[in-house]
Amino acid sequence: MSLHYPFPDLPAAGEKTEVAPGVFWLRMPLPFQLDHVNLWLLRDADGWVIIDTGFANDAVRAIWEQILAQLDGPVTRIIVTHFHPDHLGLATWLMEKTGAPLSMTSGEFLTAHVVWNEVGGHGAAFMVDQFRRHGLSAGLLEKFAKRGSGYRMAIPALPDYYTRIKSGDVVTVNGEKWQIIVGHGHSPEHMALYCAELGVLISGDMLLPKISTNISVFAATPEADALGWFLDSLSAMATEMPLETLVLPSHGLPFTGVQPRVEALQAHHQERLQALETSCQNAPQSAAGLLDVLFGRVLDTHQTMFAMGEAIAHLNYLEQAGRLSRSVDADGVIRYMRLQH
Repeated sequence: MSLHYPFPDLPAAGEKTEVAPGVFWLRMPLPFQLDHVNLWLLRDADGWVIIDTGFANDAVRAIWEQILAQLDGPVTRIIVTHFHPDHLGLATWLMEKTGAPLSMTSGEFLTAHVVWNEVGGHGAAFMVDQFRRHGLSAGLLEKFAKRGSGYRMAIPALPDYYTRIKSGDVVTVNGEKWQIIVGHGHSPEHMALYCAELGVLISGDMLLPKISTNISVFAATPEADALGWFLDSLSAMATEMPLETLVLPSHGLPFTGVQPRVEALQAHHQERLQALETSCQNAPQSAAGLLDVLFGRVLDTHQTMFAMGEAIAHLNYLEQAGRLSRSVDADGVIRYMRLQH
């Protein structure tokens, strides 16, 4: 079954499109190859709830100024699905402008702070060391060391206070109950929101219609099975949703067809896993040496950062599934070899 896109027309900058009763779609620009992020406004009695805040640059601030001037009531809450800059970027700014409190999961709020401060295994120095051990070239390592993580530049300031939301919590907005579904793999405790009454899932980055979200292993947790966590999270999400659920993703168009999309993502990652396993058949391979197998295209420096994290995630999955073995060369590079059964 193919996906259905009930809202093919994109909202213009500064406009909001109602996609379900009291649920409005905003589209904000991003300065990357992935050039947009979807944000959401929920009517809350006489006020409004913001879901995700957009990237912190002047273009997005100007669009928010226009939207806030149109609202017929106060912003009562700001809810952020996860810590990435296109979601958390303008949280502090919007809190100051509206006086609204922030709600997040603890895993996302605290990760934002350690990444911003580059401590606890997070930051450019830790990433460079991780990529060195996984075989990345000296030239690219030098570029990563010079450019830094970029997170602090992307988020000028972080909130110091928040209201904690946990998996299984229910958030009531405008009298309707939104169940909190926490997923793993893309970020530590990514929050999705599901309203059975409206038949709507705000999926964030966990479920996208056209692309698979980035699944990376970070230096702080080098053995993490991030891909396994992600696939398990998708399976759990698919079992809970009626087929006609309207999915509101952070990138791409709103769609229906949760189960077909989850099945396609599962199949995509299984195909990539098989390709990696086959490539480790005849000689040990490093994560860096397998980027062409996994992605099949030329990657710029920014893309290589995400690609390395994703390659390690797939290799960790295969190793922990007993399909690959790991060894360390005399030069300290981690390599993987297919296990013979």
